[in-house]
Amino acid sequence: MLTWTTGLLRQELLVLALLTAVLATALRWLRPVHQRGLRTTWTLLNLGAFAQLLALLLAAQQHSLPADLFRDTAHVLWVLASLHLGALLLFKVLLPAAKTPLPQIAHDLTVSGLPLGWGLLWLRLVGVDASQLFATSAIVTAVVAFAMQDTLGNVMGGVALQLDNSLRVGEWVQIDDLSGRVVDVRWRHTEIQTRNFETVVVPNSWLMKNRFRVLRKPPGAPLQWRRMLQFNIDHHATPTLVLRTLQQAVQDASIAHVALQPPPSAVLMDVCPGYNHYTLRYWLTDPQFDDLTDSAVRVHALAALAREGIHLGMPLAKRILTHKDEQSRSAHAQRDLARRTKAIRHIALFANLPEAEQQVLATHLVFAPFAAGSAITRQGAVAHWLYLILHGEAEVVVDSPQGRTSVARLHDGEFFGEMGLLTGEPRSATVLAATDVECYRLDKEGFALVLAARPELAEDISTLLATRRTEMANRLNQTATIVAPVRSNDLLARMRSFFAL
Repeated sequence: MLTWTTGLLRQELLVLALLTAVLATALRWLRPVHQRGLRTTWTLLNLGAFAQLLALLLAAQQHSLPADLFRDTAHVLWVLASLHLGALLLFKVLLPAAKTPLPQIAHDLTVSGLPLGWGLLWLRLVGVDASQLFATSAIVTAVVAFAMQDTLGNVMGGVALQLDNSLRVGEWVQIDDLSGRVVDVRWRHTEIQTRNFETVVVPNSWLMKNRFRVLRKPPGAPLQWRRMLQFNIDHHATPTLVLRTLQQAVQDASIAHVALQPPPSAVLMDVCPGYNHYTLRYWLTDPQFDDLTDSAVRVHALAALAREGIHLGMPLAKRILTHKDEQSRSAHAQRDLARRTKAIRHIALFANLPEAEQQVLATHLVFAPFAAGSAITRQGAVAHWLYLILHGEAEVVVDSPQGRTSVARLHDGEFFGEMGLLTGEPRSATVLAATDVECYRLDKEGFALVLAARPELAEDISTLLATRRTEMANRLNQTATIVAPVRSNDLLARMRSFFAL
């Protein structure tokens, strides 16, 4: 009876091998993406065919015992090939098509468990009681269990991680100083890919015993990660001004991967000898760009601090005091004044002023850097400043009910904001830093000193200002925004009123 059953099974296994080969060929042509996964199937099929060929040759030479051994080997290999192909079809084709994909560990355990079950069944069919192999010695059983405790721990850990959703493929995790994205959870380990495209293999048993952090988006909310950047600011700076400057630096800039909501916030964390310790907090939308986005936020924050004249601080014990002689300080001041005076001469409004009055304006210039993406001025804001671009490029845009329109591109040596400086009216356009921009900023107080000494300058400047405003109006009228030109007499009256001349 056993011989008849074994013979019938051998015939069915041959048919199974042929069917497996046909399915593997079809899958290779229909789904080339699974070609790599089919390598094991083809290897087992080829080895089985080679073993069957050897069995036939040995049987022809009347070597029955070796022939039966190779024949049984071929049958085992063919079944393993069919099990491997079946698992591939189930987990990689059918379940994803039904939109119910299972984790990789389920595929791994199936591929490992089914061959083991088949081996036990085959031993039973050929008359071997497999239970006696495991019960012959308690010592051997204990040794095997002890040797496999790490493997079993990894398998059980992988199953537990999947069942309780501790880790999901695609999530970002942090383990001590390692951070990366989970790319696979296997039966023995979890694979984490860092931003350097390094694949780190972490045993599942280790993950079960230790703490790690998972960045997971709440239900119905986007994935966001709060980042905290540290700044040591000179203790002479007013804390409220520092906090407002740090927050505004992020809010007024278009920085990639920085969430608009919740808004950024700054807090005073500690008061130390010589400096105050501040923390700027913002929300990151993609953990993969954490370092890059931190750097961009720092650039904008440092530029904003520089515009406000706020300096970084250091501990008193580390301060280095440099004493310059009077001649060195005077030479440095003269070079700085010459640069500022040269900048004033590039502004058409002030190019014809006497040198003495140009130097008066130059002493009131304030260095104002802007990082790319920052808003230098905003439409509708009231600010009594004129900006002169030293280096960089800025874009002038106008917001209207029809949308935002780009109307001009400003480059080195050009200026803007003159209407706010001379008449106090709100900004008529938004100016954005297209690149990193270095500016000088002139305030109302400096220009008021010149007008107070020479009130007749107001008439000449109003004429030049009216011409410039007409050019801008013509440029805007070509878009959907209609702006009426302003007469020089009207500008003159508004300037006299604004400066109380």
